[in-house]
Amino acid sequence: MSTCLPPGARLIDSFVDQREAEHLLAAIRAGPWRSDLKRRVQHYGWLYDYRARAVSLDMDLGPLPSWLAELADHVGQKGRFGVAPDQVIVNEYLPGQGISAHVDCEPCFGPVIASLSLGGSAEMIFAKRSGGERKSIILEPQSLLILSDEARYDWTHEIPARKSDVIESVRQPRTRRVSLTFRTVTVR
Repeated sequence: MSTCLPPGARLIDSFVDQREAEHLLAAIRAGPWRSDLKRRVQHYGWLYDYRARAVSLDMDLGPLPSWLAELADHVGQKGRFGVAPDQVIVNEYLPGQGISAHVDCEPCFGPVIASLSLGGSAEMIFAKRSGGERKSIILEPQSLLILSDEARYDWTHEIPARKSDVIESVRQPRTRRVSLTFRTVTVR
């Protein structure tokens, strides 16, 4: 497995500084957690139905809260969304938790997906849907991963459910990681 990004993916290190990361984590701590998955999540802008893999008009939660709106605008500009993302899912990953290989719902969301990592680091694995090629990267705290084009549609991405990752040839235990996934809803 090679250590790099698939075509159409970009990683921006230090997208937010430590102070902003702490502010975001405090706002997230105060938010409403859902625990209908193996991990806790928060939905902003639009609810996403994981079982049906769908978003419908009745799932509109209203505008993003003020603590997310400015960040979504900045993510939209850096990620070349064309517009500010209108949906954010916050995922909490405790050591041993991950997310299975997937491509974000194609009819539900627009052509760019971005994910901001806070807290701990974790390995993300990409697999080409045809051909089986695999790549991986370490998502460091405060980095922003942007998936578009081939990386958005032709590669799955996953975070293996495990308690440690090998980073720079050293096995390191995972700590709590929080990700904010920014998307634009296409259902209107």
